Amino acid sequence: MSVRICLILLMLALPGFGRAQGYAGLGGSAEGFSVPKPGYQFHFPQDHGPHPSYRIEWWYLTANLLGEDGRDYGIQWTLFRSALKPTEKEGWQSPQLWLGHAAVTTPETHYFAERLSRGGIGQAGVTADPFEAWIDEWHMRGPDLEALHLLANGADFGYDLTLEAKGPLVFHGENGYSVKSADGQASYYYSQPFYDVEGTLHLPGGEVAVTGKGWLDREWSSQPLAEDQSGWDWFSLSLDDGDKMMAFRLRGDRGDFTAATWIAEDGKATAIPDGSVAFEPLATARVAGRDVPIRWRVTLPDRDLDVEVSALTPDAWMATRFEYWEGPVQIIGSHSGHGYLEMTGY
Repeated sequence: MSVRICLILLMLALPGFGRAQGYAGLGGSAEGFSVPKPGYQFHFPQDHGPHPSYRIEWWYLTANLLGEDGRDYGIQWTLFRSALKPTEKEGWQSPQLWLGHAAVTTPETHYFAERLSRGGIGQAGVTADPFEAWIDEWHMRGPDLEALHLLANGADFGYDLTLEAKGPLVFHGENGYSVKSADGQASYYYSQPFYDVEGTLHLPGGEVAVTGKGWLDREWSSQPLAEDQSGWDWFSLSLDDGDKMMAFRLRGDRGDFTAATWIAEDGKATAIPDGSVAFEPLATARVAGRDVPIRWRVTLPDRDLDVEVSALTPDAWMATRFEYWEGPVQIIGSHSGHGYLEMTGY
């Protein structure tokens, strides 16, 4: 039996895989695993690394870029960790599964690639000090999260980028304890949304030098969704006046659950509770055989925010093991700017 087939069988063994327990099984049972609780004290650099007693974790970077050709681009680099069991072992006995996603979005098209690895054999993993997240030759590494080198490639694309943080880490929810449902499902969640980015995209038409802004999300949990929650709409919005906002809507049979974080230019974060931010789809496109919202109205009256958020291209579909839409967006209205949008469960 090939290693690839073994890995697929292992993925099928993940709690909730293929069953109606939230998108991608994220509403599956947390039995035996650690569960996020309020009052967690973060410790760095340790918490930049993995937390194997929790079932699910990711290191998730997106960036809005401007090419020397005057065109807009977006990139994604993500490493996911899923655990079959809450106890770590060495070598092939490791219960950790690793999944890598990389993408480049242009105004016309969307390139993506996926990597899969078993833990314990050195093919993928994360170390905290110095920081390195990798799967095969793809990597995000640096002495810490303040300065990173980012590398990935696929059949028709690649990128080689450097990132430098120009602001502090931002903690979502209650000091990093981010509630996801009325039932109390939650994750530990923080971001570094202040990266300056520069480097090179490798595209079929040739290399493109780019500069721009990046946003890294760090999140871990064991049951981040309620069983009835089928997917989410997640926005990272960087406004031209220097403020930022992370906001999401989790869609469930019992209604939507929303939350947001308003991030001032100096990095001060304010948690926005359920029901305060509103999301209205304004237009859809037929993408991968389904109707996907590609233009939204997002409002937050407490901050005088009333904007339209539009996809750079409708076709930013990630036809990966768990399919979803992920791409750069442009912002107009009471504020202008750029950002990223992720939509799952459509």
